[in-house]
Amino acid sequence: MFCDEGSLYVTIFPMTHVLIGYARCSTDKQDLAVQRETLLNLGIAAERIYTDKGFTGTTRTRPGLDQALAAVRRGDTLVVPKLDRLARSVPDARAIGDDLAARGVRLQLGASVHDPSDPMGKLFFNILATFAEFEADLIRMRTREGMAVARAKGKLRGKKPKLSERQQKELRRMYDTGDYSISDLAAVFSVSRPTVYRTLVRLAAVPATEA
Repeated sequence: MFCDEGSLYVTIFPMTHVLIGYARCSTDKQDLAVQRETLLNLGIAAERIYTDKGFTGTTRTRPGLDQALAAVRRGDTLVVPKLDRLARSVPDARAIGDDLAARGVRLQLGASVHDPSDPMGKLFFNILATFAEFEADLIRMRTREGMAVARAKGKLRGKKPKLSERQQKELRRMYDTGDYSISDLAAVFSVSRPTVYRTLVRLAAVPATEA
């Protein structure tokens, strides 16, 4: 549009409204395909979708989320498939929501736009955040219980030593002779120096015996 101010013409461009998408999964084995498809169906361009893979919702340091938050400008909308993809704790969800509102950025959860100025919308947002945190706590509790049961049944053990029991005893015997350095033992058994140290510490109270 042009405004006639004497000989001065001013061009006024309409403000653009950009949709920025964000998706996250907690482990590298999980797939982001469903979340990406949801965001694409909501109208977000593929190049405007930021993702994090292998980051939990309780971990605030998420490169993809940081990029998405940096990409949105006043008047834009940040879109996430569900609130638990954005945050899984009430304080974090509120902090992100408040920051976006202060910057004039809308937050869309699925097909619903969160309006922080609406009391009912704010209440619903807090309820969703509480459930997301509750679900995260349940998962952690079930994981701990499952590990405890597996450990009690002998199904969960520590990392398997790189050397067999026989090799560990031989390594200790060779070390006790005083003729071999840590580096020598690492070369003989094709392991790292830290592995040699760990083996010696593990067998510190075990008498070395000849194989």
